[in-house]
This record gives sequence, C-alpha cells and structure tokens, in this order.
Amino acid sequence: MARRVVVTGIGTVNPVGNDIASFWSNVQAGKSGIGPITRFDTSEYPSKIAGEVRDFDPTMRLEKKVARKMDLFTLYALTSAIEAMEDAGLEKDSIDPLRIGVVLGNGIGGFNTLEESYWKLFEKGPNRIPPMTIPKLIPNEAAGNIAIQYNAQGPCFTVATACASGTDAIGNSLRLVREGVTDVMITGGTEAAIVKMGVAGFCVIQALSTQYNDTPEKASRPFDKDRDGFVMSEGAGIMVLEEYEHAMKRGAPIYAEVIGYGNTCDANHLTAPHPEGRGSKQAIQAAMADANLKPEEVDYFNAHGTSTPMNDPLETKAIKAAMGDHAYKLKISSTKSMTGHLIGAAGAVEGIVCALSIKDQYIPATINLDEADPECDLDYVPNQGIKAKVNVALSNSLGFGGHNGVLAFRRLSD
Repeated sequence: MARRVVVTGIGTVNPVGNDIASFWSNVQAGKSGIGPITRFDTSEYPSKIAGEVRDFDPTMRLEKKVARKMDLFTLYALTSAIEAMEDAGLEKDSIDPLRIGVVLGNGIGGFNTLEESYWKLFEKGPNRIPPMTIPKLIPNEAAGNIAIQYNAQGPCFTVATACASGTDAIGNSLRLVREGVTDVMITGGTEAAIVKMGVAGFCVIQALSTQYNDTPEKASRPFDKDRDGFVMSEGAGIMVLEEYEHAMKRGAPIYAEVIGYGNTCDANHLTAPHPEGRGSKQAIQAAMADANLKPEEVDYFNAHGTSTPMNDPLETKAIKAAMGDHAYKLKISSTKSMTGHLIGAAGAVEGIVCALSIKDQYIPATINLDEADPECDLDYVPNQGIKAKVNVALSNSLGFGGHNGVLAFRRLSD
C-alpha cells in the first residue's frame, strides 16, 4: 500500500510577499505584485512591467559571504526552504540524512549570472569572467545548495519542464515519499529571469502584456476579454513533504495531504497548448485517477490562468472536458492575476495556495476579471475571494514544450 504524504512546511519569496504570512495576507486582500521594471532601462521594450521581488534581503537568513556565491534564483529557493523547514519544525540532521531529499523545478537557471558574465566576456575578455560563473548559473545549484544546508543526502535533482517545473518537482517528490525512498522531501520551484535577455526573449514572441504599462497592477487579467499577455515574475515556493506517520510521530503541523499527481505532454507544439486542450485534460484526469477522485469531489481548482489570449480559453476547454458537468459548479481562480507568472516557480507557489486554501477554507480571487471572455464561461471567483468549503483542491500547470502537470491536495482525514 502506498504511503500517505502530507505538507508540513511552506515557504516563499514572491512579488506578493517575502514570506508566507505576508504573501497569504496580500492574496486574501487581492493585492497585485506587478509594477514597473526597475532592474534595467525598458525604453526599448514593448513590455515595461514585471512582478519583481522587492525589499529582499538574503542576509536575514544567510551569511553575506555565503549569499555572494549564489545567483538570485538560488537565493530565493534557499531562503524559502529555510522558512519551510522552520515552519515544519525540522532542523539539520534531525532525521537520517539518507531519508531526506531535494527536488526543485526551474525553467532557466542563473540568468542574472549568465547575463553579467557575458558582458564581462565581451568587454574584458575570457579571463575576466567571475570564477563562480558556472557554479552560480547551472539550474541544479539551487537544489544542491539546499541539500548542503540540510545535509540532505537522499535524491537531489532539478526538473526543467518550463512553466510546469514546480508542479512536476512536487509530483516527483510525492512519488519518492510514497515509494519509501525518502521520508522527507524539500521541494518546489524557483525562478529569477527578469533580466534584459529574459524579458526581450518573451517580448519577441509576443507573449507579454504590453497594453498596461501605465497601470501595471491591471495587466495580469486571466480569463478577462481584455487580457493581452502574461506578466513575467520571479520568486520561489517551497514545500516540505513528509510521510504521514513520520509527521504524526513528531507532532508536525499539517496543512494538507498530497493525494495525486498527473503529468502528460501535448507532443504538439513548442510554445502553444494543444488546440483542444488534450494534454491538459489528460493530466487533470490522471491526477484525479491517482487520487481516486471523482470530479464532483473537487472543490477548488487553481488554474494555470496565464492571461494570454491563447491559454485561457484552451484551459477552460480542458477543465470542461476533464470535469464534465461539474466544471460549472467548480470554483476556479488564477492567482497569477496577483503574482504574475513565476515560470518555473509558478506551480510551486500555486500548490502552496492550494494547501493554504484547504487550511483556511478560503478560495482566492481572480483579480482584474472585469468582463469574462465569452469562451471563458466558468466560475473564476472574480475580484473577491470567498470563504468556502475546500476539502479537495487541484493545481494545474502548463509549460512550453507541451508539458502539463496537475497536483491534488486534500484536507487531512484519519
């Protein structure tokens, strides 16, 4: 019989809050984390807005000399992991090192380091790039640094499935604990790609919002008829997953039980979802099958909801195909309306939202939903969150490359 897995700790750094308490408070208040880009001159960029993490001080949790050796995506992840482990009541060497692992999702890696080192290479030559360039930019370094921090000698790797990375990392961690490979997993996603190359790359494929540069807080508007693209964001979301009996024996806090995971690939297009939402539908169904759920048992669905013209109606179509008639009774929201799109960290932060929704029996809003697209005709909880029964929640992620990942969470039952 598969072992049960629960969420015992959470941590985050993202545009809406630099810790769980401020993040969740701001989500409940419907606060947007989107603003003008401050990292570089955007005068030549069609999109001039992003969800930047502001007032972030890694030395609040890390020594300055340690923090200097890490790219921003690693700092976000490690800071969030420390918060999550403290939240779970776990300390370094508190369990067998071989029974704890780390799996993180990341889409791009150390883009800040890469861009900085390229400039030095071109301007000053190959001998002048910083010696920590490679150790700081490769995508596995966030997971590796967390493993070092907690002497986690079990499985440690990074999942790169674009915007589904965080979800797939948590799903892989679920399987490792279920199968008895580990008792504890530190897992989630991280991203820090708000640099010239990152923003320019998404601009040239016309993926980013450009119509709301003067009102950035209005730019991320999933399912709204006036949406015009996603808003690039950054940050990290980390969960501590723990085997149920292991958690109970030490009296750990429990947010929710992780009961299912499904992942598929559209195998159709590098950047566009399948036109019928085929892969997304199959991933939702796979997660429900893994969790032994019927559609009518799902109370809340945290949508991928990117605010792009293409994604939102196709995701709506996939939800209808997977949920049948229950799709019209289901409460759905996209918290990207507040956070923007955290790329590889998106699914992890949204998984945290599901866990908190179950804990507090609260469903966040989709803000900026002033008038729904006629093709988006479900209940997206517009503009005002609600208190509601949330026994089961699903979190949906779609990524470039056709990647689809879905997680299922349930209120803990005996």
